[in-house]
Amino acid sequence: MTDSRLVSVPYWRLSGWYFSYFAFVGCFIPYFSLYLKSAGLDAWRISVVMAMMPLMRLLAPAFWGLLADRLGRKAMLVRYASTTSALVFAGFLLTANFYWLIAIMVVMSLFWSASLPLVEALTLGHLRHFVERYGRIRLWGSLGFIAAVQGVGFLLDLLPLTAILWISLGLLGAASIGAALIPESEPVAHDRVTEPLHESLLQPAVIALLLAGFMMSVAHAPLYTFYSIHLVEHGYGKTTIGGLWSLGVLAEILVFVSMPRLLAFGSLRNILMSSFALAALRFLLIGWAISSPVVALFAQLLHGASFGAHHAASITALNRWFPPRQQGTVQSLFGSISYGAGGVVGGLLAGYGWETQGASLTYSFAALFALAGLLLIWRGWRAVD
Repeated sequence: MTDSRLVSVPYWRLSGWYFSYFAFVGCFIPYFSLYLKSAGLDAWRISVVMAMMPLMRLLAPAFWGLLADRLGRKAMLVRYASTTSALVFAGFLLTANFYWLIAIMVVMSLFWSASLPLVEALTLGHLRHFVERYGRIRLWGSLGFIAAVQGVGFLLDLLPLTAILWISLGLLGAASIGAALIPESEPVAHDRVTEPLHESLLQPAVIALLLAGFMMSVAHAPLYTFYSIHLVEHGYGKTTIGGLWSLGVLAEILVFVSMPRLLAFGSLRNILMSSFALAALRFLLIGWAISSPVVALFAQLLHGASFGAHHAASITALNRWFPPRQQGTVQSLFGSISYGAGGVVGGLLAGYGWETQGASLTYSFAALFALAGLLLIWRGWRAVD
């Protein structure tokens, strides 16, 4: 018999938002750097423009999370932020001037970065009694990414690279519509916070998780900024590039769906350590053997471990460690430190390394950062979930 509490979960509205949000990511992240290169920007300037997005993910989410927890209106803020980011994004259509691109990226990302951590907190709030089903909602984001990255890759073999801007704008508009449909989660009765947030954040396992997330994002920065360019330079077509990105996200979906089973056989700590080890292997393969299609396929399958398992395990750990009243702040803080600070530092290091050391050494350094994350989890988070 179906539990009535599960029936009340707005599964399709949450899933629809994830689909639209990550469809935008699937269009923008793999292909926007190709557009910037076609507009005449060199590797360093491309990395600076792309670094503005994680910079705002560093600075903005903590503010949005604190505001949401204070107001108790997470869904309202998601609607406002989604709509504003879509309106600002239209500024990319005006010119490809370097400083204009930076300005638009900063303002757009300031609002865009608010959405995901708040929706993560809303999703976990709606799934209060069924947190293990988080992956089954989050996988729709992966499906949206696949649909966009594959479809846009096919279209870009037929259309000019400026089409990326129009498609991205349309997907942001779809995410805004999806945000309007997400309901607030019900407040938790007797949600007593037993200790101040800053004391909980100073626990060794929490510090290890946050710093390891930073390392994982630094390691992924060369992938998100230069992977498509790297593939083009090795003779891969845009349709094939879309296929490789899609393959990685298919592996991610399998991990999200399988997370309850994975947790039955291993601890969150062990899952995270495995994800960092496989991430290091993945980036070495991308850096030194990408010309082999077989290696390229295998490396993309490892995305399920390097991103999927890491993200799902991290979100689950934070949900276990912190009460619902603090989830907006905590999820935003995780996004700021990992995807924000890690993305900024990693993006700038990737741009510098790409110009001075080349692709192979840049991805080798990415592997070292992944191993540093493994060490942090191993030493900082003792064998207790």
